[in-house]
Amino acid sequence: MSRKHFLGILLFLLTTWVVQAQETERQYLSGTGLGNTVTWQFRVSEGRNSGRWSKIEVPSQWELQGFGEYTYGRWYKKPGVKNPSMEEGTYKRSFRVPRNWQGQNIRLWFDGVMTDTEVLVNGQSAGPVHQGGFYRFSYDVTELLKYGSSNQIEVRVKKHSDNRTVNAAERKADWWLFGGIYRPVWLEAKPATHIERLAVDAQADGELKVEVHLQGATGEESLSMEVAPISAKDAEHRPVKVTKEPVQLLTAHFDGISQWTPESPVLYRLTVSLLGKEGNVIHSMDTRIGFRTIDFRPRDGLYLNGTKLVMKGINRHSFHPDGGRTTNKELSIQDVKLIKEMNMNAVRSHYPPDEHFLDACDSLGLLYIDELAGWQNAYDTPTGTRLVREMLTRDVNHPCIVLWSNGNEGGWNTAVDSLFRTYDPQKRHVIHPWADFDELDTHHYPAYLTGVARFTNGYKVFMPAEFMHGQYDQGHGAGLEDFWARYTAHPLFAGGFMWAYSDEAVRRSDRGGALDSEDYNAPDGILGPFREKEGSYYSVREVWSPIHIEPLMITPSFRGDFRVSNRYLFTNLGACSMRWRVLHCTSPLNGDGEGEVVTVADGSARAWRQVLDSGMVQLPSLVPGETGFARMNLPDNFFNGDILELEAYGADGESVCTRTFPIHYAKDYLKGELQPKRADAHPSGSQSAAASNCRVEETDTLITLRSSAVTVSFRKSDATITSVTRNADGRIIPLKDGPVAVGMKMVLADLSARTENGDAVLCARYRGAADSIVWRLTPDGLLSMDAVLLNRASGGGGFDDAFTDTEVLNLGLTFSYPESECSGMRWMGRGPYRVWKNRIPGANYGVWQKDYNNTITGESTERLVYPEFKGYHANLYWATLQSSTAPFTVYAASDGIFLRVFTPEEPHGRQDGLNTMPDFPAGDISFLLDIPAIRCFKPISQHGPQSQPGIIRIKKGDEGLRLNLMFDFR
Repeated sequence: MSRKHFLGILLFLLTTWVVQAQETERQYLSGTGLGNTVTWQFRVSEGRNSGRWSKIEVPSQWELQGFGEYTYGRWYKKPGVKNPSMEEGTYKRSFRVPRNWQGQNIRLWFDGVMTDTEVLVNGQSAGPVHQGGFYRFSYDVTELLKYGSSNQIEVRVKKHSDNRTVNAAERKADWWLFGGIYRPVWLEAKPATHIERLAVDAQADGELKVEVHLQGATGEESLSMEVAPISAKDAEHRPVKVTKEPVQLLTAHFDGISQWTPESPVLYRLTVSLLGKEGNVIHSMDTRIGFRTIDFRPRDGLYLNGTKLVMKGINRHSFHPDGGRTTNKELSIQDVKLIKEMNMNAVRSHYPPDEHFLDACDSLGLLYIDELAGWQNAYDTPTGTRLVREMLTRDVNHPCIVLWSNGNEGGWNTAVDSLFRTYDPQKRHVIHPWADFDELDTHHYPAYLTGVARFTNGYKVFMPAEFMHGQYDQGHGAGLEDFWARYTAHPLFAGGFMWAYSDEAVRRSDRGGALDSEDYNAPDGILGPFREKEGSYYSVREVWSPIHIEPLMITPSFRGDFRVSNRYLFTNLGACSMRWRVLHCTSPLNGDGEGEVVTVADGSARAWRQVLDSGMVQLPSLVPGETGFARMNLPDNFFNGDILELEAYGADGESVCTRTFPIHYAKDYLKGELQPKRADAHPSGSQSAAASNCRVEETDTLITLRSSAVTVSFRKSDATITSVTRNADGRIIPLKDGPVAVGMKMVLADLSARTENGDAVLCARYRGAADSIVWRLTPDGLLSMDAVLLNRASGGGGFDDAFTDTEVLNLGLTFSYPESECSGMRWMGRGPYRVWKNRIPGANYGVWQKDYNNTITGESTERLVYPEFKGYHANLYWATLQSSTAPFTVYAASDGIFLRVFTPEEPHGRQDGLNTMPDFPAGDISFLLDIPAIRCFKPISQHGPQSQPGIIRIKKGDEGLRLNLMFDFR
């Protein structure tokens, strides 16, 4: 809008005199969060730095400040551990309050303290001990304060509650257990007669109901409200006279409002004023609202503004390594943006988050499930009753909240279910996560075929509140395509929430600042603890992209048309945009690295981009759920490029996904690169004036192919390489002991060598899965390998048993190369992250560079370095293994080759020593036609079809598979 308009419900305020609204005043006694703290006096009873007065920053967790002891919430599973750490801490500080606050109502607010909190002001008790670590609470301290002079506050905190059920709900859980005042503390001043709180129901049709909770009203007052930015001409209203009842109801209807959705999170500012007899403003309160209607329809779905929701969600802890559960507004905004960048639209937590996180969800557009804590045990009824009230009175007005959750995985007290409706005028639905409860099945970690008479085989709305468990490198994007395709095809599917957002690794002040994720308990994030992006981050971003490009292969017949689907819930595709770019990728044969260099993966990898041409795609006007054709006008130089990049943007102009497609098959690309385009480029495989013909040399045990540039020796016994020498300097390139069969058997049947047109040729014929492998060394020193596999049902005879694995995990050829020699890799193919068979999406075609690292996904005492160096890399075109002593480049002349680079190290803290990853092939460097999937909390057999092992069928007349490579050792 060009200017703001305000709707005044009280028209009689247009008088000749002006009144000033008396608003709530706030004075912080602490800082506002991580990075903004205030120093208090502190003493802890046990553990580090105990038994003496010291200083501590507030808010904070005292363990991270050097006090007490760290405990993870599954302490009860550790042998010999009878109790968690149970320190008690005492906080003190002095403060002043303004003299003009006298006569007002003053409340002392705590936004979160772990766990039991006793408060004294000027030596007098402020009220009963508060129990419950995740909730906002307050005390009326009006009569305890000294106005205009110094006051003393003392806060006594028990980390371990005196209430057994509070400990069971909050501190016998799969998360870190901290102690202390970890959220802000402040004083709040209001007039003696004031508005205590508002509870709002703002519907999508413009209907507005506001519960106004009053304190000290006599019945002679009136109420007004205004909503910005709504034009005053849209409605006329009269003042509402209040009664002596503590709760008053205001109603209004507004035409022309914009509805709140996660795709267009339009917010309004509601201001309610309490007026005296003369029309003077006694007190006013405002809150942000969004007009939207949440409607759960049993055996139908969860609806927002009449549109059925499919929530693409994730579970998030309020957590940061440097603060524990002490966070800040900036971190909340960052997290919401990162979640939305993954094309998610929803989030859930195991307890009420910081309110600034809900504010960010409101303003940036995320749906939220707000949960009463109770990891697997429930609060007693009196405690649960109080905490439901504290949670809902704080959170009720946030438009992002679409469901309430009473506990988790059995941690619910059904006696408090009805209280959610008591405190929520919108009457949002209540779930019991992991249970099939009240017509909504939230079963956790379903198998692909879950289950008998439920989920895709049932008749209730289903929404796994936890799925795709992301421990270490598992889950999240791995297998997501299968699960999501199966679920979204069912009309009763309401969405799902991955576990979890970030690794919960805390910086240990007792270990010199080392990070600790408590072995296998907390490295579950799709992000690292400092929000480092794992490979699944990009995989989820692609699978959940609302602008979905249907399967596309660029062939010589491509004319610029391709199919695109609108997977938004509310947005027409015509409001979005897409840009195309044609990229050129040179190889080391012609001077790789041309073009712009950009950092990717948060700066830990690099990409080379040479844009030949670019333009805008013509997107069709498609409503959500429709599929149609997009079109790009092909430039004349389109087929001179190597990669087509398509980047889609939402209606807000933000990038939602980047997809890439090779323009040429690997064989054609290599053929083009073998034609020199630069004077200083390596010559091609054709004979040059400087190169002499190759020779074949033979001993009792070896056959050697020799050119002027390179010498390669093979064992006669099995046709594997024994040595590679660069002749110019005599340097050994230690790629050897291959090719060795992976996922199959091959036995050497015949070996012969010859010279042919100046080349040296070695031909190995096999029985079993391989028919033959032909090696050809050119005078210029390029060594090609042409392997023919799986073309004979009989395997050439001589096998009494199968010559391929029954279930194929890895299939191809492998070599040895010492990991210690490698310093990095530059390659053309999908990247920059490694892949698994069930996690290919998100890896894009390009020319990539990453330096060697030994990153163990999710496990490090320092900041994690992603992308991981070691693992499988999809769709190889070429790769240079960088080394100060033994570099070489390999080119693919076959499509779909996976390059395996070394073996990732298993996490040291993995559960019971069990491997988290499938077995890698023997050797170090492998060229594979199939690779394994990685599991996700369930055995691979319970995953979808893309996760299953390959099955080989060979019929008479099959041409077989080709695995063609070219090595450049020069």
